[in-house]
Amino acid sequence: MKKLLLGAAVASLLLAQEKVDQATDARIRSEELEHSQIMHTLHMLTDRYGPRVTGTPNHEAAAKWVVKQLTEWGFKNAHLEAWEFGHPGWSNERATAFLISPVQQNLKFEVLAWTPSTNGTVTGSAIQIVTPQGPLPPAAADAPATVGRGRGGRGGGAVRLGPTKAEMEAWVKATQPAVKGKIVLVGKAAVIPVNFDPPAKRRADEDVKAQYDPNNPNAGRGRGGFGGGGRGAATPDPDRLTPAQVSEALDSMLLAGGAVVRLNDAARGDGIIVAQQHRAYEPSKTVPTLIIRNDDYGRIERLLADGEDVKMEFNIVNHVYPEGKTSYNVVGEIPGTDKADEIVMLGGHLDSWHAATGATDNAIGSSIMMEAARLIQQLGLKPRRTIRVALWSGEEEGLLGSLAYVKQHFGTFENPKPEFAKLDCYFNVDTGTGRLRGAGIFGPGEAAAVLRPVLAQYTDWGVFGANSTGSRATGGTDSTSFNNAGLPGVGFQQDPIEYNSMTHHTNLDTYERIIPDDVQKAAAIVAASIWHVANRDQMVPRFTRETMPAPVVAR
Repeated sequence: MKKLLLGAAVASLLLAQEKVDQATDARIRSEELEHSQIMHTLHMLTDRYGPRVTGTPNHEAAAKWVVKQLTEWGFKNAHLEAWEFGHPGWSNERATAFLISPVQQNLKFEVLAWTPSTNGTVTGSAIQIVTPQGPLPPAAADAPATVGRGRGGRGGGAVRLGPTKAEMEAWVKATQPAVKGKIVLVGKAAVIPVNFDPPAKRRADEDVKAQYDPNNPNAGRGRGGFGGGGRGAATPDPDRLTPAQVSEALDSMLLAGGAVVRLNDAARGDGIIVAQQHRAYEPSKTVPTLIIRNDDYGRIERLLADGEDVKMEFNIVNHVYPEGKTSYNVVGEIPGTDKADEIVMLGGHLDSWHAATGATDNAIGSSIMMEAARLIQQLGLKPRRTIRVALWSGEEEGLLGSLAYVKQHFGTFENPKPEFAKLDCYFNVDTGTGRLRGAGIFGPGEAAAVLRPVLAQYTDWGVFGANSTGSRATGGTDSTSFNNAGLPGVGFQQDPIEYNSMTHHTNLDTYERIIPDDVQKAAAIVAASIWHVANRDQMVPRFTRETMPAPVVAR
């Protein structure tokens, strides 16, 4: 209790000492609300250069456009920084899919990334297979049923254990002869219940206030700053195959058996399709694969159950780019003055998935950060510290671009490079179009106290403070790459709007899903935060050698 009271007293003292440049922040507000360029930036990143899958010409073109735009705005040293992705790039040029018998219908689908093309136009009869499963885990066997939970039917009962190696081998031996020349549906169609309680698009102000109340002992737990410790994982049963091992055996069987096309159920309602990547990033290791809208998948399944010979036609044209093994982050700067060797960074990931144009994930986060820095540059402001914008690639594959950058430039708390001591903090936006509601920062409570006064100017826009986290686990977004190294990463928390329920990694993630008023205000809030940190006498407080949390392996 004494430590808690002492921490609160120190935070209160720092809060009282923080000086906020209200006059400049007012100018930032006016510039953004009257002369915003954020929606044009978003248009270019989505409509002109989307989607922006890591390793593809589209992503590289988008990155080069950002360099050009930052340079035109007057930024210095705007450039690409290469890092080794290690996989070839992949893109889909065109694809068609039709149900041709016993009825005719064009199918709604997305192509799974890093899967091969068909050999021209192909036709075949459908067959449905279901991989073997093991029993429920011991803990789940006694748990109450959870059917129907989750957004739009994505939840459900407990996941079963995998089959044994012998069970999988027996199933493969029995199933492989049946897939030759077939269109193979893998798994049963998900049953999507009607959602009578859709998630709220805005968070209640009282909930947000409680989350960021520095006097609330539970404030910030599980929200805001990303990179919590996670839920943990059950100990694998050594006698049973993991999901990855089952998938690998299934791919090998479909290839060896001569399957023509694989179809997966999108397993989402409202026509939503999530299409990410084949785990191997190597098209030769699988067959052409589509994720089919749940409605179409279910129709085909029911026709097969009637005993119908369901025939389909496909033409899939994909491209592989060997040069994509090298990818690029984008960096540009506003030089500092008397503290120019110290750096305040802001950024987000520029890459996306391919089912749409990657607007909410994360062209808008990149646009907000570009716009925030543009506001400072446009107003002719001269920060004490250098302000560095960085837009990452490889985030969707596991924060790879930002992790590579942090490793190259900063090292870690345990093994620092010279620049480690010069980074003040890094700000990140990556959860869609919703209003900014607060911020989470990796560091002691005093670090959050630095941000509260500047954010307090925006309570009229729904911003209610900051809290701190001590987690060095990676996960969620690129600010955790900095946290993982022991550096102050700041993640802004936003209203959900439709992010998790509709747009995140889906075929609906387009320009139309962005709320201009929300993102314009977000840019002004970020700009004011950056300006505040860049001009303080002292850097943002960090954990000391005695208080730094133990390192965590990045994953």
